[in-house]
Amino acid sequence: MRYLPLLWAGLFRRKTRTILTLLSIVVAFLLFGMLQAVQTAFESGADAADAKRLLTTARYSIIEPLPMAHLKVIERVPGVVGVASADWFGAKYQNESNAFPVFAVDPARYLDMYPEFTIDPAQREAFAKTRTGAVAGQRLVDRYGWRIGQKLPIASEIHAKTDGSLNWEFDLVGVIDAEDPAIRGNTDVVLINVAHFDEARQLGRGKTGWYVERIAESEQAKAISSEIDRLFANSPDETKTAPEKEFAVGFAKQIGDIGAVVTRILIAVFFTILILTGNTMAQSIRERIPELAILKTLGFSDARVTALVVAEAVLLLALGGGLGMAAAAALLPAVNGSTGGRFPPLFVTETTWLAAAGLALLVALAIGLPPALRARRLRIVDALAGR
Repeated sequence: MRYLPLLWAGLFRRKTRTILTLLSIVVAFLLFGMLQAVQTAFESGADAADAKRLLTTARYSIIEPLPMAHLKVIERVPGVVGVASADWFGAKYQNESNAFPVFAVDPARYLDMYPEFTIDPAQREAFAKTRTGAVAGQRLVDRYGWRIGQKLPIASEIHAKTDGSLNWEFDLVGVIDAEDPAIRGNTDVVLINVAHFDEARQLGRGKTGWYVERIAESEQAKAISSEIDRLFANSPDETKTAPEKEFAVGFAKQIGDIGAVVTRILIAVFFTILILTGNTMAQSIRERIPELAILKTLGFSDARVTALVVAEAVLLLALGGGLGMAAAAALLPAVNGSTGGRFPPLFVTETTWLAAAGLALLVALAIGLPPALRARRLRIVDALAGR
């Protein structure tokens, strides 16, 4: 710490230049923090996937329905400890812009598949006992100002009632949430009781969209998937079963390879910062050659002078990187609020902070080592003579 004033004085020798360089580093790490948050949000579905959960859909298209009778057959497969069905309802609330997923499910079976979801036991029981019951994600409840006990009018995009109307009404009896922020985005749904839905719809009775299976051992996932599909091979309703993570990854890639996009943007940003900051650092050292020679005259060893130059670069990147990441963490709550909960929650993870620290150190070494090595080779006589 005794060298900190010396480092600070050298770093801010030319205040305007240093501040502009520092701002560019802040912006670079601000982008890093926010883009990593976006990548984390897109990958959260795959990361949160349970290794002991499988999904079964129609073999050729996820939109083809499957018979509800499949459930009892799948349940008897060795290694399967639980099965639930879910059907896509397709809904909007009040107007076209308020769209969110609605699934018709068996309350007890479906919630057993997702132990990471939290719900009050009394509300869970009410959901199971209320034929017109529904539970909604906490973020949806907050966004629309819903309250337990109210009627929930939802218009379906694909399922008509027996009277031909697309307007449905349910009783909101519970709220689901998740403690892990990465999982909370998966609770942005409304679950309705399939018993009432299947009875009240005009078409498709006795059919469902897909099945969720919980298995005893994750190592058996492929074998159990193959066995489930074998049971329905060469039937009118063939199936395709795979671990939940495979479905999540495939769904995310339909939007695009977010990881590759983020990586390319960050490479461009940090390459520019590397050139800019490296040039600034080299120029600063060139201007201070006589000062470094004086330090050596006063007894500073070559190693200590080299360390001071590198430490100056580390201090610059630590300041800029820390401020940039702090700015990203501070801005993301406002970004989450502006999306109205329509996007998975964005947040800066501990892994992102560690990655930022490693990146800052790497850039600091890249820009600090060349001038530091030049300072190490510096001859006092030549430096004082201006050569």
